[in-house]
Amino acid sequence: MALFRARNSQLATNIMNTPLLAIIGGTGVGALGMEDAETVRTPYGEATIVHASLQGRDVILLARHGARHALPPHRINYRANIWALHALGVREVLATQSVGSLHPAMAPGHFVLLSQFLDWTRGRAATFFDGDDGVVLHVDMTHPYCPRMGAGLREQGAFLAEALHDDGVYACTDGPRFETAAEVRALRQLGADVVGMTNVPEVVLAREAGLCYATVCIVCNWGAGMTEHPLTHEEVLGVMSAQAGALQRLIFGYISHTPALGCHCRESGFARYLPAR
Repeated sequence: MALFRARNSQLATNIMNTPLLAIIGGTGVGALGMEDAETVRTPYGEATIVHASLQGRDVILLARHGARHALPPHRINYRANIWALHALGVREVLATQSVGSLHPAMAPGHFVLLSQFLDWTRGRAATFFDGDDGVVLHVDMTHPYCPRMGAGLREQGAFLAEALHDDGVYACTDGPRFETAAEVRALRQLGADVVGMTNVPEVVLAREAGLCYATVCIVCNWGAGMTEHPLTHEEVLGVMSAQAGALQRLIFGYISHTPALGCHCRESGFARYLPAR
């Protein structure tokens, strides 16, 4: 069952009338109404999106792994996805992630709001600016996630009495395999709270494009070696299904009550250098 209900529409030709908010759904966040999907062509390939209405607000939905969860983390076209959102006029991106917990207080079923990340990926296309056109840019990632969006999500988590942890540090691995117990011990020593496979380079590309970007993680299991049983994808899907209602309430509350003003994400990006639409 899809977490969000999409409405039928044609891809807008007037950029001024397209939604300003996008929701990127990860593992277990339903089909995102992908039966109404539309294709956006970009310089980096195609992205699949859905126009929808949530809480009376027009938004764009994007299923990170595709309509049938057919794309493993290392094969997701992150550049096409973020470029398409930028080209459609999106200025604010709320992403969901399923993660494993490395922190004893962050139990399965809890939500974690990210503030920092550690990048353990290899070989992913991680920037719009490869230097091929003679433009070399270095984006500041001191604070990778939008502080305004984070404040709004924290407020909604407290209002709804959801178990939402703040200032989470996300370690991104390549996947699609789960981590070894030794890797989990190393990540914990480096200060990571949760581990996943998809937040990087998505968050980096969003900053390059000048988009406000925040991530809500759903803890689906403990890291390798922290329990006696092996990790399974079915365990992840089970927790995501159980927490779908709470996640929906959190997102709907954010959409209804958080103003889209008061941060500097757009100024710190390089949207003016992106390829022409």
